[in-house]
Amino acid sequence: MRSTTFFAFSLRLIPFLAPVVLGGFPEKIHGVNLGSWLVIEPWMLPQEWLDMGGMNNCACQNATCIGSEAAFAQAYPDTVDATMQEHWDSWFNQDDVDALADAGINTVRIPLGYWLVEQLVDEDAGEIFPKGGMKALRRGLEQLNEAGIVAILDHHAVPGAQAVNQQFAGTCTPTPQFYTDYNFHRALIWTAVMTAISHVDPAFESVVSIQAVNEVVMDSSQTPGYGEFQKNFVRTVRAVEVLLGLGLPDSAPAELSASISISVSDSLKVKAKGDFSALLKGIKDMANIFTPEIRSVLIDAFPILVEMNAIQPPFNCEHIITNFMDVSWQWGDAVANPDEAAIGPQAYDNHLYYVFGGVADPNPDAYMRHICSLDRVEKDLAKGNTPLFFGEWGLPVAFNATDEFLRDWADAQKRAYSKGKGWIFWNFKVEKSALAGDLAREWSYLEGVERGYFTKDPAELWNPDVCDPYMVPISSSASAPASASETASVSAPASTSDPAETPEETTTTEQITTTTTITTTAATSSSAVSAPESAESSVADPTDDDATPESSAADPEPTDVVADDSTRRRRSASRFFRF
Repeated sequence: MRSTTFFAFSLRLIPFLAPVVLGGFPEKIHGVNLGSWLVIEPWMLPQEWLDMGGMNNCACQNATCIGSEAAFAQAYPDTVDATMQEHWDSWFNQDDVDALADAGINTVRIPLGYWLVEQLVDEDAGEIFPKGGMKALRRGLEQLNEAGIVAILDHHAVPGAQAVNQQFAGTCTPTPQFYTDYNFHRALIWTAVMTAISHVDPAFESVVSIQAVNEVVMDSSQTPGYGEFQKNFVRTVRAVEVLLGLGLPDSAPAELSASISISVSDSLKVKAKGDFSALLKGIKDMANIFTPEIRSVLIDAFPILVEMNAIQPPFNCEHIITNFMDVSWQWGDAVANPDEAAIGPQAYDNHLYYVFGGVADPNPDAYMRHICSLDRVEKDLAKGNTPLFFGEWGLPVAFNATDEFLRDWADAQKRAYSKGKGWIFWNFKVEKSALAGDLAREWSYLEGVERGYFTKDPAELWNPDVCDPYMVPISSSASAPASASETASVSAPASTSDPAETPEETTTTEQITTTTTITTTAATSSSAVSAPESAESSVADPTDDDATPESSAADPEPTDVVADDSTRRRRSASRFFRF
């Protein structure tokens, strides 16, 4: 271990006299999710899951069903680590990074479980999860760094599970336990640890954002305390950054400014004495950030960071972009607007899957009319939720789709989502096997590129005028743009869909359990597999008029508050970490 003298430094934090240049996302996000890598969803790899010892097409909440990571670890406690290590190495590796880079992908969203920070697993309560995931994450991030692809760390599976009977939550349960003080606290410790290592570990160089939690229950009456958790999530991120010497972002409210003297050598002395509360000495101002709960979180996170050898000067000096599901995700009287939690750069995520119903009638014309007039970006902007990106979407539909339609469907969705900050497709790939059938046709981005549904350059569209037949003209000279970023076109057959009547307004469907079967819509073959990622098909309150989008031929793009990635400024370092 290097001497404490080497690490000793003291920074006088006067945030508004020494502004930090904000880093951030690419100008326009063209991304994919790395789903089923570090949080397995068996429906995406049915043959591999079966070979590992899991079960397909069983009710995952059933005690006898091995249908989630928690159930798998419970069934195979002695071999789960080795089995998962083999999966982590094979499911996402250098070949996949090369393929994503070749396809022009500039961003990945990485679903993570809370058990990645192994100290948070409550073994006394019977929790068992695979160990070693942090090392796998570091390996993948290093490969992404080399390819110039930035990353969002998505807390996809939180303590206690945030969703009902969902594989993506890590644990299938009919009664999510995330919405408790104990599990909120554990999630905040996870946040503190991931924020710290994103700043001090060079392997995390491309991490630009951390997402608080994936897909909370949509009915806000079922998520007590979630609004306060949003505020505490942001406070945790900013408190860690203050303790690392970064100060607050320039855009933070002036009343939060403070002058604090912090040193890493002090932190190492605290480590030796075991008095972790001493880390917070001298912090008398900024009470709106260093609340009693946040101080408790930091005290609990500090020994974990010491064990990881992560108490070091920051390598990444850019403030993390905090990230939430947008205000439109939930409905009801208790909806909390995440904009009210912001302290510095913040982004918002929305997920839209048409296949589960509740969005548009199940026919090509209704789908196209709906997506071509989607105004979620504009409505979120009015509520302060900008920049907005669409962090999950796909090609699956609830009817038999031709290849020509899927090409138009891909164009139309890219066009709609690019009115905001951009898009992140679910998923980068799925299993290709006899058991999976043609699952990859609609759920794999790389397969979609190979089949010609997606353009080789993700900034382009096959048909920039794909929405023209489905838009209500506003003038004789107006025409719908290909995208908000002036997307270029490449030659491809035009859509064969014909205009029809605007579909009737439909209501949101709540989550469908993972026992539901979805049939792929390949023209020549189909296969039944367990229900995919989420059935949160629409994110509007079914009683809200906002569920029906307004038509628009040319919607202005909101101004993004996060700087282009070209402004990123980093300080070189060479360190070793124990995970």
